[in-house]
Amino acid sequence: MIYAVRHRTTYSYDNEAPFARCVLRLTPQSSPVQTLEYFAVTVLPQPSRTDERTGPFGERAITMVIEEGHDTLVVEANSQVDVHAAAVEHPADSPTLETLRAMSLGSEDMGFEGPAAFLYPTNRTPLTPAITDYARLSLKPGRPVIEAAAELMGRIRADFTYDPEATNNATTPGQAFAARHGVCQDFTNIMICGLRGLGLPAAYVTGYLRTVPPAGKPRLEGSDASHAWVRLWCGPERGWIGFDPTNNLYVQNDHITLMAGRDSSDTAPIEGVLLGSGEQALKVEVDVIPQDDATVLRPSFAPRSASGPRG
Repeated sequence: MIYAVRHRTTYSYDNEAPFARCVLRLTPQSSPVQTLEYFAVTVLPQPSRTDERTGPFGERAITMVIEEGHDTLVVEANSQVDVHAAAVEHPADSPTLETLRAMSLGSEDMGFEGPAAFLYPTNRTPLTPAITDYARLSLKPGRPVIEAAAELMGRIRADFTYDPEATNNATTPGQAFAARHGVCQDFTNIMICGLRGLGLPAAYVTGYLRTVPPAGKPRLEGSDASHAWVRLWCGPERGWIGFDPTNNLYVQNDHITLMAGRDSSDTAPIEGVLLGSGEQALKVEVDVIPQDDATVLRPSFAPRSASGPRG
């Protein structure tokens, strides 16, 4: 499935800011299951300096410096992505919990495609005994790990309520787990904590999810959203498999990956600093459109830079 993706972020400030420096991680990654065919990013006001690098998890990180006064900052990324993930087959034939744990600890692959960086707790995904015990009910000794992880994903979907008002970026997985309310970030963090608590390598993935409007209703421009899910390393033969606990879905052709990291702090689409005072407002608009429905989305204002596919 080929998608056109537009991700537009607008920051509005009470008072003019004379300087801003931001890091953009808005380039969808190419991988065995996804090919980036087009990417362009536009920033207003125009940056005075731009630098690019490859981050620790293979992501393209674009650093931009703005040195003119502004009370509005607009960042728009436009992509065309071909997603061609295979269905998850034979989950009962996957390694057992004990086998996968031993494989993970014994792996010599220290790169971002290997399990090593994703085995250990982080500040945002700490070891939480209550969550580990919850995961253990599905991930029992001797059970195929893909089958067991899918059951855990389904239990999270059934036991927790999607509630955007219940949590914020400071909410810990333990707090969201106790409340049984939250959003995709919370459900992803909970599942990661449970998997890592049992010695399994799990990554935090950010990206986009194709949504379908109700029957007879038009698709509203800008109404889609960024999304988060879990990626579990299932051994050298099966590789990484995605689990979406918010929707109880294996990650396949409706999911578009931006990048994966240890937790949400590694995968923020935009982060940075600015000089200024007063309050600020944030507006994020996302469009995910199958190419059957539209041609590729182009920037709505003159682009500063554009490039072809980058891995």
